[in-house]
Amino acid sequence: MTDSNFSYLSLTPELQLDALASIGIYPETGLMQLNSYENRVSLFTDENRIRYVVKFYRPKRWSEAQLLEDHSFSLALKEQGNCLSAPVSIEGKTLFLFEGYYFALFKSLSARSLEGDNLDHLYEVGVTLGKLHRSSSEQSNFTSREILDVDTLLTQPIKQLKQSELIPAMIRDDLFIALDNVAQQAADLYEKQSFNAIRLHGDCHASNILMDNDTPYLVDFDDCKMGPAVQDIWMLLSGTTQEKQLQLSTVLEGYEQEFSFNATELALIEPLRSMRIIHYVSWINKRWSDPAFPLNFPWFTTDQYWQELLQSLQQQIINMQAPSLSTQPAY
Repeated sequence: MTDSNFSYLSLTPELQLDALASIGIYPETGLMQLNSYENRVSLFTDENRIRYVVKFYRPKRWSEAQLLEDHSFSLALKEQGNCLSAPVSIEGKTLFLFEGYYFALFKSLSARSLEGDNLDHLYEVGVTLGKLHRSSSEQSNFTSREILDVDTLLTQPIKQLKQSELIPAMIRDDLFIALDNVAQQAADLYEKQSFNAIRLHGDCHASNILMDNDTPYLVDFDDCKMGPAVQDIWMLLSGTTQEKQLQLSTVLEGYEQEFSFNATELALIEPLRSMRIIHYVSWINKRWSDPAFPLNFPWFTTDQYWQELLQSLQQQIINMQAPSLSTQPAY
């Protein structure tokens, strides 16, 4: 079975309970499935009244070495005082295997989602990210995890999309012209920019940050990788240019309490956004044989979606040619 044609049909609730029992964990409540498409993630309370989250990783997505490197990174950060959700260790192990499924256990956080327009929260997130990057910059490079690069996020996704039968024929030519143009421009901007690659969270958007009172906790390090620091910052920004400037200034004010930020990396925001757009489309396409994807992304095969994607790509060409976002308003 390949990564692209896998489904979770064999991962029944009974199998999940058996997997937990194999490591001495016995839920007292049922398993409440949480919102996750790539993995299968459930919340439960065990017989000792401890709330856990169990994550079953998608087979073939990550190797054992990659998962262990993710776990060791999280644990090292937590030991250095960073606020995050790290895997639970049982008899010295954080990664378990049952019936072909790797899985891990995490303590459930009693916290609420980040409010992206709350400037006080964004300041604290900046402090948290600065501390995390200071810690991660002192660690050696990953040896097994992916690198944030053009081949992984642009070249291979476009190559895979060109083989897709889901893209309407009427738009294929225009779409791939736009994809190739965006990819070329993003690659040029990304590869000419000088930066120090550090260990990153990699997927630092609002849904992966939980607030416990005023303390941010980072969750879901599945996409941790080597790359520029700004990758963990730009997804926190939304709204108009003026709103994004204020948010960026607030995040960086907190960030620089802990770690120095290289402002030239701001030129990478739009190239990184382009990479994410293209990789996201490719990801859905690649997962389409998993029954959960047609169910949750029914718009993916509509003409309207592909027309809007084409317009989005054309706008990205304009965005990448415009001056980079800065912390100062342009007059």
